[in-house]
Amino acid sequence: MAPDGQDGGFAPQAPVLGDLIETTRAALAAATTVLDQAKVSVRKLVVENDRVSPDLLETHQAAAHGLAWLATYVQALGQMQAWVDALSAEGTFGEVEELLHQIAFAEYLAQLRGGIPMSQTEFVRPADLGLEPDDLGALDDPSVVRLIAEGGSQTARMRLVTLMRENGGAITTGRTGLDDELEMIREQFRRFTLDKVAPHAHGWHLRDELIPTEIISEMSEMGVFGLTIPEQYGGFGLSKASMCVVSEELSRGYIGVGSLGTRSEIAAELILCGGTEAQKEQWLPGIASGAILPTAVFTEPNTGSDLGSLRTRATKDGDTWKITGNKTWITHAARAQVMTLLARTDPGTTNYAGLSMFLAEKTPGTDDAPFPDAGISGGEIEVLGYRGMKEYELGFDGFEIKGENLLGGAEGKGFKQLMETFESARIQTAARAIGVAQSALDAGMRYAEDRKQFGKPLIAFPRVAGKLAMMAVEIMVARQLTYFSAVRKDAGERCDVEAGMAKLLGARVAWSAADNALQIHGGNGFALEYEISRILCDARILNIFEGAAEIQAQVIARRLLN
Repeated sequence: MAPDGQDGGFAPQAPVLGDLIETTRAALAAATTVLDQAKVSVRKLVVENDRVSPDLLETHQAAAHGLAWLATYVQALGQMQAWVDALSAEGTFGEVEELLHQIAFAEYLAQLRGGIPMSQTEFVRPADLGLEPDDLGALDDPSVVRLIAEGGSQTARMRLVTLMRENGGAITTGRTGLDDELEMIREQFRRFTLDKVAPHAHGWHLRDELIPTEIISEMSEMGVFGLTIPEQYGGFGLSKASMCVVSEELSRGYIGVGSLGTRSEIAAELILCGGTEAQKEQWLPGIASGAILPTAVFTEPNTGSDLGSLRTRATKDGDTWKITGNKTWITHAARAQVMTLLARTDPGTTNYAGLSMFLAEKTPGTDDAPFPDAGISGGEIEVLGYRGMKEYELGFDGFEIKGENLLGGAEGKGFKQLMETFESARIQTAARAIGVAQSALDAGMRYAEDRKQFGKPLIAFPRVAGKLAMMAVEIMVARQLTYFSAVRKDAGERCDVEAGMAKLLGARVAWSAADNALQIHGGNGFALEYEISRILCDARILNIFEGAAEIQAQVIARRLLN
């Protein structure tokens, strides 16, 4: 199918694949069968004496992580199926949603057969998981084969882009499946982002400036920092799904703004799950109102994800604790009024058991004196992107914390308390990734419409349109997986695997979207004046923080195999 030459119009109709919903339901069942067989095969590699062996898991790390990616794909397709089932039931399953759904299934099933990309150079193929050709037989149903062959065709992708253009560009493509209240929240924050954030974000990035306090104040007034905190502690008591929508839309404007709420969310969850009632009453109202800005102080120069090796120590001195050690990658540290600080209170331990969490009060700093309190010093880490809050290295030398600020009033519970926040943190990160990916789609779509080459807009060329279509498709896939995780969290169900999958996939989708949008810009994308250069830098961090992709895959695999 070719564009019509001057206006970039496309053929009007994508292939009809019969009863699409029933076909994808059958394909999902087939993919689930393949996943079950892969679990059996990988278990044979890593299980010893009926238990997963850490040594064998490391030896066969590629297979284990490949299993995690396979399971993520199957879960993601499952949530796409749930999404279209719900839309179909309410009579709102339109052509845009049909195309998003069929392209997602066609592409992910094809990757399942041929190779799932874990990174740019690492692919997991069925044989890597111990699967034989016969083990893929469930995917040989004629309707599934046709879905794989035709569902993601160039015709389908270009038709999707035609509909996106008719709907005004890179909108939030397709109905999300959320209720009206959450869509009203989305619209409110979209307006705020378009008015107050998006016009200024690139300038803040280029000048390496902190997000203006005026923006933080307006976010406070809008309730960002108390969105999920219970009403009895000054918050709104809304769902994690609402936080996803808010984080997504704010990050669509600038990831730094979208991440401001994450600081408060993590701190509040730590206090809600592990704090005493007195600590909840003391800290949560201020966090909810935005009067108290927190920062998370966990990572150390030589530990990274290995928190069990943490060396910063807390020593009891009368009614106070004195902190000595070094921390790194501390976000928004200078402005914060409180640090959720993880330190070793039992010097005789070298694992998680001796760690405790503190609510360490500090004085917000200035440009001239970022860390004015005694016993704490710090320096800024210059970074590629994610600049709006700044990153710091901190040194503690006898920094004092009140005894009453030991979280929960008990030693040795720090790692457990932190683990209770991981689900929310990873759901939030997935939502931020969706926002960054959507921002990349926005920028790519605008440029492809405006830039003319050989007498027509870039969007008229099939490979450009195909890139934009796949951005829209994968954004919806990641979105449905993230919302599913949030709904499980709201229901009080364990969702560490689902949250990890959402973060794992969402981060890859954000990087892919940013990279492809820059490619659409060509040489201009490499120029700092174009915002896509910032979006690419911002997207890159998502695969690293809140659990690097490799760590995320390891955690998912361990749960699947136990």
